[in-house]
Amino acid sequence: MSKNISIVGASGAVGQELLRVLEDRRFPVDRLRLFGSQRSAGSEYLFRGENIRVEELQHGEQFRDTDIVFASAGASVSREYAQDITRFGAVLIDNSSAFRLDDDVPLVVPEVNGADALTRPRNIIANPNCSTIVMALPLYAIHRLSPVRRVHVATYQAASGAGARAMAELQEQYRQTVQNEPVTVEKFAHQLAYNVIPHIDTFQPNGYTREEMKMHLETRKIFHTDLSVSAMCVRVPALRCHSESVWVETGQPLTVEDVQEAVRQMPGCVLYDRPDNNEYPMPLYLSGKDGVYVGRIRKDLTDDHSITFWCVSDQIRKGAALNAVQIAELL
Repeated sequence: MSKNISIVGASGAVGQELLRVLEDRRFPVDRLRLFGSQRSAGSEYLFRGENIRVEELQHGEQFRDTDIVFASAGASVSREYAQDITRFGAVLIDNSSAFRLDDDVPLVVPEVNGADALTRPRNIIANPNCSTIVMALPLYAIHRLSPVRRVHVATYQAASGAGARAMAELQEQYRQTVQNEPVTVEKFAHQLAYNVIPHIDTFQPNGYTREEMKMHLETRKIFHTDLSVSAMCVRVPALRCHSESVWVETGQPLTVEDVQEAVRQMPGCVLYDRPDNNEYPMPLYLSGKDGVYVGRIRKDLTDDHSITFWCVSDQIRKGAALNAVQIAELL
């Protein structure tokens, strides 16, 4: 059955990827409306051969005849317009951090806890943080073999995690550096080109950033367990795709072969693990791909109950737009 779909934040990086994913997956769209700020209103984007004009988002009855709304315009916009979106029965699938940890809002990775999407008291479903989604799929494959007790993760997050303007700034910084020009720094705390920045989102009183705490709190909610996740989140000068190095402690010792087979069988994961042939996931080659690519699976030398692995995924695709559309497909 075709649905009336709306995208809030259609001009942003995730909004544009939502258009591509809806088209690629032939999602049954009867009518598509695009919404944005006053600045982006009037822009047009092609969808299935038709130019669709962006409308200015306003309070009122814009969503009266809408079935599903994808929101990717930031937490403040989602909070302000959530009641307008849901008041006539539309389901809000929200890509921001606004509702992720609310008890009455399911936080969903379809391959892991898709059933949670069916109970939504406020008609809101939250998309997890991109770094959480990337880790959740291979982590769940391991969790099904033996319950995960503890996770340590270091992320290597591309500029695209901060949006389209951040990607453009990184490219401009490389050009400026090569040509010995003053370097523009607006989207990040420091120059990202030829650098890495161990700082994503704001620092909290415990010394962790909000990005790092998201991975801890969101993973527990998705898995419905009290497992602990300790993260170090780092911005790296890659354009697109997040990478993560993950150490996992399980209840029972696991073999590398068992974990490789579990990853191979896990929906949404792609096992890419032939280091003897220099084959392992790298962000340069995975932009635009749907899967979470997993390699470098090996035993932790310090703990027989621990496995470590490396994973890479396009965080605008699976880490945001694709995950949201998969939630809509469940509905």
